[in-house]
Amino acid sequence: MAAGGALVLALGLVLPLVGVGGAGPPPIQDGEFTFLLPAGRKQCFYQSAPANASLETEYQVIGGAGLDVDFTLESPRGLLLVSESRKADGVHTVEPTEAGDYRLCFDNSFSTISEKLVFFELIFDSLQDEEEVEGWAEAVEPEELLDVKMEDIKEAMETVRTRLERSIQVLTLLRALEARDRNLQESNLGRVNFWSAASVAVLLVVGVLQVCTLKRFFQSKRPVPT
Repeated sequence: MAAGGALVLALGLVLPLVGVGGAGPPPIQDGEFTFLLPAGRKQCFYQSAPANASLETEYQVIGGAGLDVDFTLESPRGLLLVSESRKADGVHTVEPTEAGDYRLCFDNSFSTISEKLVFFELIFDSLQDEEEVEGWAEAVEPEELLDVKMEDIKEAMETVRTRLERSIQVLTLLRALEARDRNLQESNLGRVNFWSAASVAVLLVVGVLQVCTLKRFFQSKRPVPT
């Protein structure tokens, strides 16, 4: 473990069981998190994942000098899946996933002064329970009596769901980019104000020195006869 230790955060949420007859595991929820990574520190997060699903990990450094961080992603068996050094952002997909806890680590050990503000998001895409879909289809009228086939309805709903999830992901990414740009603008504003004040102070000091120098030129040191 790196200096300072690692912060462990379980992002999985425990929800009521959903399924036929009240059975089945709780669904894995998508999650997003923004945290402050101190200088010279490493922080790790653990996310539970089901088997045979898709896990997409996206991160961005939205604040701090350099806007970069080291990132690693490990499987539940401890295999190193992703390793990046001094990156500002990244998107990685694990498919299919293994059942267990995936480990995501953000390392700022290379920086001794600047802390980093990091945003990351986890998106799951699990396979639908085919047994539930088939059981629901058996309860309705035969497909030959329907104007629209059940398969067409299911395909259309799946397409809408996929596009909505992608829209949410894009909006979240845009919020992260906006936060990063805002932090950069505020930092630049502080620098501009500081150097403007310094320039005004220098101008005042130079003006006072010039006035004093000119006054010396017009001062007569010869004695006045009486």
